[in-house]
Amino acid sequence: MTPREEWKLPSRHIGRRVQVFDQVGSTSTRAAELADDPGNHGMVILAGEQTAGRGQHGRTWHTPPGRAVLMSVLLFPPPALRRPALLTAWAAVSVCETIRQATGLQAKIKWPNDVLLHGRKVCGILIESKTRATESTENTENEASVHSVSSVAKQTSDFEFSQDFAVVVGIGLNVNQTTQEFEKAGLPQAGSLSLFTNQILDAPTVARLLVDCLDEEYDRLARGDLAGLESCWKWHIGLLGKQVAVACPEGKHWGRLRELTFDEVQLEKDGLGSVRFVPEMIQHIEPA
Repeated sequence: MTPREEWKLPSRHIGRRVQVFDQVGSTSTRAAELADDPGNHGMVILAGEQTAGRGQHGRTWHTPPGRAVLMSVLLFPPPALRRPALLTAWAAVSVCETIRQATGLQAKIKWPNDVLLHGRKVCGILIESKTRATESTENTENEASVHSVSSVAKQTSDFEFSQDFAVVVGIGLNVNQTTQEFEKAGLPQAGSLSLFTNQILDAPTVARLLVDCLDEEYDRLARGDLAGLESCWKWHIGLLGKQVAVACPEGKHWGRLRELTFDEVQLEKDGLGSVRFVPEMIQHIEPA
């Protein structure tokens, strides 16, 4: 498959090569095909249209040409950065910053991997991993089957390419879809950037801005600055100190959200003490 064009951006990590296609089945599938070569670290696959895009829980979806930023990023992260919660936060915070720069609007993150504007979903994120030793692909999606890394990067010297473990980060950001298009697709709760700005945005320009934001945030991780990313992630979720419902595979828990970090989520139950969760074990956190 030959891209329509290829960008070579002055990036530090993400987007030094960007393959641009008019149409692909799935940008994540294309990125996974390149996952045998660690030299493709930071490669971005961008498409004007997907015919078999993948969403959560194996769902497929289609977006009309030019209406969205359809992007997948191929990473070879070191062990300390393989956590789904960390990588999802990196992508979600980057999307929120892209939206702020493109529209002046502040977006919210809905746990674990959606970005909302005025309560409507404008972006979905999907994290998938591939281990070269077994040549098998694991869909992480922040579900209970995820095997998470117990530590995070503390020193810049810890940041090295992994030769045997690749991650594909798929991002679908709605840019110019109309309310009628969402209703026709059976997605009445979805939204796009143009719906909240009353103007048509240039999708390639938004895509370039997103690559820049992803690169800047990833550079923070490369320098061991997880605190900055964690703080932005926590703020965009906006539920700290509030009454919430935490959904896990074994059931729901209700209480006040007392702590929210990459290491743990702490819920204070009324009169029953507190309970702690590993972030990857949580399916959803919603206002109670």
